[in-house]
Amino acid sequence: MDKNIYFASDFHLGAPNYDESRKREERIVSWLNFIEPTCAELFLMGDVFDFWFEYGKVIPKGFVRLQGKLAQMADAGIKIYFFKGNHDMWVNDYFTKEIGIEIISDQLIIERNGKKFYLHHGDGLGPGDAKYKFLRKIFRNRFCQWLFAVLPPRIGLFIANGWSGSSRVASNKKEVFLGNENEWLAIFAKEQLEKEHFDYFIFGHRHLPLDIQLNANSRYVNIGEWINYNSYGVFDGVNLRLEYFK
Repeated sequence: MDKNIYFASDFHLGAPNYDESRKREERIVSWLNFIEPTCAELFLMGDVFDFWFEYGKVIPKGFVRLQGKLAQMADAGIKIYFFKGNHDMWVNDYFTKEIGIEIISDQLIIERNGKKFYLHHGDGLGPGDAKYKFLRKIFRNRFCQWLFAVLPPRIGLFIANGWSGSSRVASNKKEVFLGNENEWLAIFAKEQLEKEHFDYFIFGHRHLPLDIQLNANSRYVNIGEWINYNSYGVFDGVNLRLEYFK
């Protein structure tokens, strides 16, 4: 590999308010400028936006600096992947048509330089959280999405912004480490290892940068978020590292 692969998640643009989101967006664009010369592939692993819904001819306004930067990188030949998170699961084909980004709905398994990766936003995996897992099925149901799309955009986005305002990002709730044996995504990863080998499990969603050794040859890395940590993952062809943008 001549260049690196980068992983980032949970920008939550739009929350908790316009001013803070705008500052975060500028910081993210600065990070993209920083990594661009060494970037071969970029994996945006969910909750890039605190809410996103694509009507037939309407999308949420704002975030043009990020979209413009991603378009520039894609035009320069950098492959970009966008994972649906629990906040932006209603991304459809707008970014594919306008920018050339590949949309990933669930997990993605890749091999790079002899290393095998299991990639997922992280929502709905592992034990517990039965309520969200039920709601996830509803929100991802095409008929339910059609019902929401019937609402005028002004009403639909008003409802969505109210929901966004009650999220953990809006309250700035910081997550705490539960211990290797209780982190539910680590539990999920260990279960997967019983069926198939992976060198790396990379998730977002947890809002906490984590690097947990699962066994002698496998690691679980959570790439954190950009409200408190500005954390991301980078694979240079040999090693996967958690890093922080200052």
